[in-house]
Amino acid sequence: MYTEIDVDCNGALVRAARSGDRAAQQRLCASCLPTLRRWAQRWLPRTHAGINDAEDLVQIALLRVLHRLGEFEIRGENCFLAYLRQIMINEVRSELRKQRCRGENVELDPAIAAGDSDPVVGQMLGHERACAYAGALSKLNRRQREHVALRIEYGMSFVEIAAQTGGNADSARMIVSRALRSMSLSLAPASA
Repeated sequence: MYTEIDVDCNGALVRAARSGDRAAQQRLCASCLPTLRRWAQRWLPRTHAGINDAEDLVQIALLRVLHRLGEFEIRGENCFLAYLRQIMINEVRSELRKQRCRGENVELDPAIAAGDSDPVVGQMLGHERACAYAGALSKLNRRQREHVALRIEYGMSFVEIAAQTGGNADSARMIVSRALRSMSLSLAPASA
């Protein structure tokens, strides 16, 4: 069972951390740690996914989050999680680039490797995707939003979601499935 603080629903924690409150910064880091570890271990190639490498990247990402917290703007539900995810992706990409420069053979996960050569275009597309996702997510009810966030953004299994929300794995699977179907319909281009 996860005891993570839902940092996105608790904008007060992010605001307190931004204002320099050390206790809030520590609680924010503690709440992010399990998710960052899971992402780092998932995104590093299997040939490189040693526990020390993932832990190093997690520590670097947390430091970046703390140093850039003043730049972060709360723009909606799950925006801090999206910010955190992008920092972690950037750290994984950077680490893999360093290995290639040292002449090591590195396989990139297509989801991580996909990036535009023009950083401005990449940022615009990322922002556009994030806005579309947030818009589709906002059309769901609170329970569906929570389940989708736990599944998609936190990478939890249906059993973990059930433990977090007090349901069972089958109902969690059904809620996520229906919510994603609804989101895909709202993201689909309108036919002329």
